[in-house]
Amino acid sequence: MISRDLAVGIFFMCQTALGMLGNLALLCCFIIADFSGIRAKPTDLIVKHLTWANFIVLFKGIPQTIVAFSQTYYVDYVSCKLTLYFHRVGRGVSLVSTSLLSVFQAIIISPTNSKWAPLKIRALGIIGPSLSLCWALQLLVYAFILIFTTDLRGGRNVTRIKIFEYCVVLKPQRPIDTLTLILLTSNDVMFLGLMMLASGYMVFILLKHKQRVQHIHRSLSPRSSPETRATQTILTIVSIFVLFYVMSIIFTAYLFVLEGTSKWVSNTGAAMAACFPAFCPFLLLRHYSSIFRICCPSSYQTIFCACVIREL
Repeated sequence: MISRDLAVGIFFMCQTALGMLGNLALLCCFIIADFSGIRAKPTDLIVKHLTWANFIVLFKGIPQTIVAFSQTYYVDYVSCKLTLYFHRVGRGVSLVSTSLLSVFQAIIISPTNSKWAPLKIRALGIIGPSLSLCWALQLLVYAFILIFTTDLRGGRNVTRIKIFEYCVVLKPQRPIDTLTLILLTSNDVMFLGLMMLASGYMVFILLKHKQRVQHIHRSLSPRSSPETRATQTILTIVSIFVLFYVMSIIFTAYLFVLEGTSKWVSNTGAAMAACFPAFCPFLLLRHYSSIFRICCPSSYQTIFCACVIREL
C-alpha cells in the first residue's frame, strides 16, 4: 500500500467517523427532547430530515475507506447501484433541506408588517409536504444512476466507462451526457441560490432590527448585540455551506466532462460532498446542546439566529 492510499483511507475514515458521531449526537438531542416533553419547533422536522440525509451521504465513506486500505476490494452489482444512488439522493436532500431551513427561518423572523407576514402561518403547515416533495424530487432526479451503474466485473467489456474506486459508471451518448450534467448542475445551483437569497434576507432583517434597538444595546451592555452575533453565525454557516457545495459541484461537473478516469478527482469530489454533512451537526449542536442541560424549553433553539427570533 502506497503512502498516498494510506493517507486517503485515514482521511475518509476520520471524516466518516466524525460526521457519524456528530449526527448521532444531534439525533440524541431530539430523542431526549421528545422523551422530556419539550414542544418541538416546526423547523425541527427539517433538521431531522437533514440529519438522516447526512447519514446517507457519510455512509459512502465506508467503502471509500476500505478501497483505500485494500486495493482488492469490490462491491457487488446491487450494492454498487444502491451505494452511488442513495449517496447522490442523500446529498441532494441535504442541500435542499438546508435551503428549506433557510427559507422557513427567513419567513419566521420577517417583521409582522412585511409582505411575508401572511405566509408565517401557512408556511408551518407545508413543511411536511415540502420535505416529502424534496425526497421524491431527488429520488427521481438521480434515478439514472440505477441504469448506468454497474460493478467492476460488469464493466470489463465496456469501453465508455468511468471507474469510481469500487464501481463503474457507464457513459451514455454525448447528448444524454450533456443533458444529465445540465440537470444535476441546475438542481444544485438553484437550491444554493435559494439558500443564499434567504440568508441574505435574514441578514438584512437583522441589521434593520439592530439599527432600531441600537440605543438599547448601548445602554445595557458593551458586548456585541444579539443581532450582530446572529448575523455572524448566518454568514459563517452560509459561507462554509456554499464553499463546500460549490467545490462539490465543480468536481462533479469535471468528472462528467473528463474523458477517462481520474482517481484523485473522484476522491476529492467524494470528500467535498461529505464535508458539510460531517461538519453540519457540530454547527447545529451549538443551538441544541442546551437540551443536555436539564432540557430547558426556553433554550431549545433551532439553527439561524434563534436569539433574535425572541427579540422580534
